Amino acid sequence: MHHANHYYGHSHVLARYCGYESELPLLRGYLQHGWNIGDGMAPDHEFVPGVPSFLWSERTRRRAWSMGRRQLHVTGSPWAYLVALSPPAVDQQRAGTLYYPFHGWEGQHVQGDHDRLIDEIRATETGPVTVCLYWQEYRTPRVRRRYEQAGFRVICHGYRGGWWKDLDPGFLDRQLAEQRKHRRVASNRLCSAVFYGVLAGCEPAVYGDPMQLDGERDLFGGRSRITRQWASMHGAEVDLDTARAVTVEELGADRLLSPAELRHLLNWEVL
Repeated sequence: MHHANHYYGHSHVLARYCGYESELPLLRGYLQHGWNIGDGMAPDHEFVPGVPSFLWSERTRRRAWSMGRRQLHVTGSPWAYLVALSPPAVDQQRAGTLYYPFHGWEGQHVQGDHDRLIDEIRATETGPVTVCLYWQEYRTPRVRRRYEQAGFRVICHGYRGGWWKDLDPGFLDRQLAEQRKHRRVASNRLCSAVFYGVLAGCEPAVYGDPMQLDGERDLFGGRSRITRQWASMHGAEVDLDTARAVTVEELGADRLLSPAELRHLLNWEVL
């Protein structure tokens, strides 16, 4: 079981959906753990021949096939299963914007002007703003305090887990609960969190200095391809019907399997 299958509690969400409440069955294969424009997997993953990949969408499956990947299965995203498992409260109240600044990963550093981004957020948003930082930026006082001093509420959904340690099965539950408190979800790059927000009922926006990582390489066409191919998802105001249609396709929300079908595909024993 690849350690990335556990990121953000993805494997735990699928296990819950399949009826495993207190145990995590072995998932033999590679589970896509974030939205991307390639084959669904992280570019630094080493693949073992003959091991299947479980991808979020048919579009991703077709890209992976064109790149020579085989044993590909479309399951839909863990987020879509979580949304299906957790219907919103009837009287759910929403206000303000939840903004996700672009972030790096362990060992990577973001190059960008946070003060400029703060000014852009202030100029765009009319309601209260919550800024959600990745754990790495959240633990960096000079970054976190910039947003706090700007008057924004600053949070972190938690640590994604890694190498089978510090796992957090509740990560996505907290993210969903937080998104459902907000009317809008936004980021300076199109990313998983924006699509998640749309499926959670938020109005999306993508605007602001996109920033970049130290030594960043634009794989699979990179930023220019994203802004070109998903142009309808960019801007301070995005057509909601269009965003919902794109989101359903990208997250595979129309491709969800039944618990029995998913257990069979993942080779989990029947309860």
